[in-house]
Parts: sequence; C-alpha cells; structure tokens
Amino acid sequence: MALNHKLVLEAPQEIPDGAGGCLRSWGALGTLWGKVEPRSARLGLGEVGAISSSGFTVWVRGAPVGQSNRPAPGQRFVMQGRVLRIEAVTEEEPRGLYLRCSCNEEVSA
Repeated sequence: MALNHKLVLEAPQEIPDGAGGCLRSWGALGTLWGKVEPRSARLGLGEVGAISSSGFTVWVRGAPVGQSNRPAPGQRFVMQGRVLRIEAVTEEEPRGLYLRCSCNEEVSA
C-alpha cells in the first residue's frame, strides 16, 4: 500500500477563556503518511448557504490504542490546507498493520 500523502494529525484542545467558558483550538500530535481515497460527495444546505460534503477513506500505519500517533474519532487530518474530520477508525486486517479512517470534509460551495 502506497502511503504517499503527508497528513498532520490534530486533536481538539479546550482552553479556559477566563469567563467560565472555553475556547476550542487544535493542536498537532504529529505527522503521518497515508493513502487517501475519495468515497462519496453530496451538496447540502448549511446555515449560511450551500455546503459540499465529501467522504474519504484514509489508511495509515497501525498503532496501539492509546498511543498519540493512533488516530481517533473527533480528531482530524490536515492535508495541504484541507481538513478531514475523523469519524471512525478500525484495523484494516487482523494483525493491525494498517488503520482505516473514515473521514469527512465540508466546505462552502
């Protein structure tokens, strides 16, 4: 499997805003190499207009549960300015050499 796309794995971080709430930002966990394939796409309506939603399958090298280089739902990949939200992660095969990540990208149309 050719892992030829450079992906930055990011996790959400909540920072107290000093007024009892918090601000959400994203922090990089590291760089992974992966294979990225499109799945499906659709056009929908958002609060401010049309939204293009595209699904992707991303394969990366396997890592044990709990390690910082193992993607998890709620995290995201950033690839050349594009943001792919990770929705699900599963082992590609029984030995866990590769992980299959179901991702979604939404952009204004």
